Amino acid sequence: MVFGVILAQFPAWAQSVPAGWEREWSRTDFSKSTIDFSGVISGGPPKDGIPAIDDPQFVPVSQVEDIGAQEPVITLSINGEAKAYPLRIMMWHEIANDEIGGIPVTVTYCPLCNSAVVFDRRVNDKVLDFGVSGKLRHSDMIMYDRQTESWWQQFVGRSIVGEMTGVELKRLPARVIPFSSFKSSFPDGKVLMVSNHNARRYGENPYVKYDSAENPFLYRGRYDGPGQPLSYVVAVGKEAWLLEDLRKASVIEHGDLRLRWQEGMNSALDSSSIEQGRDIGFVTVQKKTASSYEDIPYDRTFAFAFKAFHRDGIIYEK
Repeated sequence: MVFGVILAQFPAWAQSVPAGWEREWSRTDFSKSTIDFSGVISGGPPKDGIPAIDDPQFVPVSQVEDIGAQEPVITLSINGEAKAYPLRIMMWHEIANDEIGGIPVTVTYCPLCNSAVVFDRRVNDKVLDFGVSGKLRHSDMIMYDRQTESWWQQFVGRSIVGEMTGVELKRLPARVIPFSSFKSSFPDGKVLMVSNHNARRYGENPYVKYDSAENPFLYRGRYDGPGQPLSYVVAVGKEAWLLEDLRKASVIEHGDLRLRWQEGMNSALDSSSIEQGRDIGFVTVQKKTASSYEDIPYDRTFAFAFKAFHRDGIIYEK
């Protein structure tokens, strides 16, 4: 059974591999690619300098005492099992390879795009494990799989360099909600924890006031609106809505989609302490079915990132 989607096989155009890449990435097939290598830059840390979580540990939600009620957590519920991945932890690891409800998943968070996306990590007969490459494209994390060392664009879950080029991972309907909402919705849920609380500055935001800055960090492109480059948008496929418009309306109906905003969640990219971040609220996106509404994959990201990866995408504004 094929779980990853093979979009196409793309021929590589003639381009030289930047110095040092082949030494660091000896197993990566650079002859296969869909991107211009000149658009890839270093984010600072080297390969695995930001360590992915490969053996995630969880505690019952009832035992958690050190997460603020309004702190954001990535939540996923599959086959009766519910888990929360706090951004206070994901900020410092960016990837968690896990299994939930019998499904192998990779939970990802790129703070520079505020993109929290969860993928099914099965491709054909392989279960992939992902790590952080240390490289960025359009200010978004490039992941890599440890099985083939192909590179993957986190924002869209698509392989852009290497053996897996052209394969797209299946997105899963995760939500970013305040911890209190997870606790009340899933009283038997589990919460990601770390064994060494001093290993990183968990709970701190290293990108203070980033989501109110004028320009994105390490981004070479331009953004012409609507809104500002770092305006939050709610993205569903190639359509997006300004979060500020959704906040004012509370609910937006668009075709068979229903977007809803609620107050009560801190920004992870505002104050130096995530628990003290300003309230930017949280969002649910559902699609109408014959009898009810069901959760669908969406992302709450920045406007510049949405347009960088969906150049033909639409950002609606009131």
